[in-house]
Amino acid sequence: MSAADSVLNGIYRPNLAHILHPVTLQHMVREWLKEDAPNFDYGGFVVGEKEETAVLLVKSAGVLAGKPFFDALFKELDCTVTWSSQEGDYVEPVSRVATVTGKVRQLLLGERVALNCLSRASGIASAARRMRKIAETAGWSGEIAGTRKTTPGFRLVEKYSLLVGGVSTHRYDLSSMIMLKDNHIWTAGNITKAVSDARVVGGFSTKVEVECRSVKDAVEAAEAGSDVVMLDNFSPEAIPSAAKQLKEKFPNLIVEASGGITETTLLSYLDKHIDVVSLSRLTQGYETVDFSLKILKDGVDPRNLQVETA
Repeated sequence: MSAADSVLNGIYRPNLAHILHPVTLQHMVREWLKEDAPNFDYGGFVVGEKEETAVLLVKSAGVLAGKPFFDALFKELDCTVTWSSQEGDYVEPVSRVATVTGKVRQLLLGERVALNCLSRASGIASAARRMRKIAETAGWSGEIAGTRKTTPGFRLVEKYSLLVGGVSTHRYDLSSMIMLKDNHIWTAGNITKAVSDARVVGGFSTKVEVECRSVKDAVEAAEAGSDVVMLDNFSPEAIPSAAKQLKEKFPNLIVEASGGITETTLLSYLDKHIDVVSLSRLTQGYETVDFSLKILKDGVDPRNLQVETA
């Protein structure tokens, strides 16, 4: 365990920020800041460079996620962030999560960009935490995972947030694992040919997964050497039998269930023969967690300052 990791209530909590490349992080936040203020900062002219402290408030309940991105944004603006809550904490409204100190012009330059990132990251982590708890309560030992259905340009934040919420990211991108879907198979001619061709370039170091619409497809994929088969859009009633057949014939095969699965239907897919359940809902259609950043003023409780910032 590194010095930056922690243990809370006997539970080991690794510092997930260590997975983020510092150069990539710096590049991302610079691009975000340039997008929001590509030329003149008119509001910054009005407020000037007096040093102020702002308080970060959470206004709806959820799992806090996105601290490394929030920190990097304000570091780029020469501001200092002090946290009173840790990554992965469940936070409830209305409470103080952090304070940010710096020149007021810089605070306001980073405000909306930082809040946008934090609210979305926390929304994903909150959804992921709920899914994980469903699996734990059911006594299921497989993995809940996201998908590649992410927001262009925002994938790093979304995949990181899945980890904070306690689920798997699935493949990060097209280079992380070879997944052969219907279009690949139709173009190649058949599953066996597609898997064979994938092995030529992927070699021993890259897993191959095949999207399957039937048990027959899954058997062909496994016999061709696929490491993972995805039972795509199978009904909850069809999953147990299909997965059992595959595991009996291919004990080391990883079997994934995916396609149209939601938080409401998740429990019905948690079969003992299923290793992975993936849901695009984790990064699409989730509810964000509401945060606001308010400049502290003498004698004023920031929790009473609930005016929304556009």
